[in-house]
Amino acid sequence: MADKPSVLFVCVHNAGRSQMAAAWLTHLAGDRVEVRSAGSDPGSAVNPAAVEAMAEVGIDISGETPKVLTVDAVKESDVCITMGCGDACPVFPGKRYLDWKLEDPAGQGVEAVRPIRDEIRTLVEGLIAEIAPERTA
Repeated sequence: MADKPSVLFVCVHNAGRSQMAAAWLTHLAGDRVEVRSAGSDPGSAVNPAAVEAMAEVGIDISGETPKVLTVDAVKESDVCITMGCGDACPVFPGKRYLDWKLEDPAGQGVEAVRPIRDEIRTLVEGLIAEIAPERTA
């Protein structure tokens, strides 16, 4: 991994789980990690319940838009984390792949999205501790 590891979060629609994960990683790791997210079949907009759930913890993802998964995005990332996209994510040698088993927030209200949001935060915190721990002086 380079001085600044890069992480790609992938789910089918890039409208819920991957958007929340990217936002958590950006929020918690700051500029220590390069963050991307994409979907194998991107939706038209970010899930409103995901936007609301993240706003409750002070993170604004209302300006995000779902992006299509590209081969270049995978090639440029050190770690690729899939969330229910099955075999849609291309696999390249030398990349690290993780599959996070998370409930799909699509079509659910904010009450159902909160525990998914919190589970993603816990997973992201573990990832940060592994790939981009805080440097102590």
